[in-house]
Amino acid sequence: MGGNEKLREFILGMTRLVEDAGADESAVLAGGRDLLGALVATDDWLPDEFAAPDPESYRQYLLYCDPLERFSVVSFVWGPGQRTPVHDHCVWGMIGMLRGAERARNFSRDDGLVLTGEETLNPGDVAAVSPTIGDIHEVANALADRASISIHVYGANIGAVARHVFDAETGETICVRLFQPSGSKPVGPFRRGPRDARPKRIRGENDDDSTIRKRGGTAGDRALDAAPAA
Repeated sequence: MGGNEKLREFILGMTRLVEDAGADESAVLAGGRDLLGALVATDDWLPDEFAAPDPESYRQYLLYCDPLERFSVVSFVWGPGQRTPVHDHCVWGMIGMLRGAERARNFSRDDGLVLTGEETLNPGDVAAVSPTIGDIHEVANALADRASISIHVYGANIGAVARHVFDAETGETICVRLFQPSGSKPVGPFRRGPRDARPKRIRGENDDDSTIRKRGGTAGDRALDAAPAA
């Protein structure tokens, strides 16, 4: 099965899952873990343009957004030593490790941030977050000498969700903002890369669906368009 077909099968599976499970988060996460685990079990399907690192900051590429915004799929590309600030998601999410390794520090928030655990994801591993089961973490490339790539699935169009970034020392909210794409200049905690690096970035404050389509769609759109009907 080629790259397009693998991504297409995942998208179709997630679409059926969210249709059947509706608002049952536990059912979505249980079924989604299996689907995402199958997708990241092999590392031969992600197009190079959605796997390109940036020396200054991690990159985030939109692979697919459900037309009804019930879920979205993003590839995170981490250069050596790169990490996120402490942040939340405000929706359910799953992380599937495709290449390299990723280290997460998980927190709860009660009169400040409380470290609740640490975990390292290796290729094929899948983890989950949500406001119900734990939603605050800091994530970093666990490797000092090469890039790592993880596939993230969110229970919304993540580019339209206002989220929180926290001070790691005090636990105070630094800002509430939309998830930032790879773009031109560093902007706050979520940083941008060169603006002419165009592989279909996740939506920013000034983007809409027509903007994404004008850029040529996403890897998931191409997979759905190119692969034969099931």
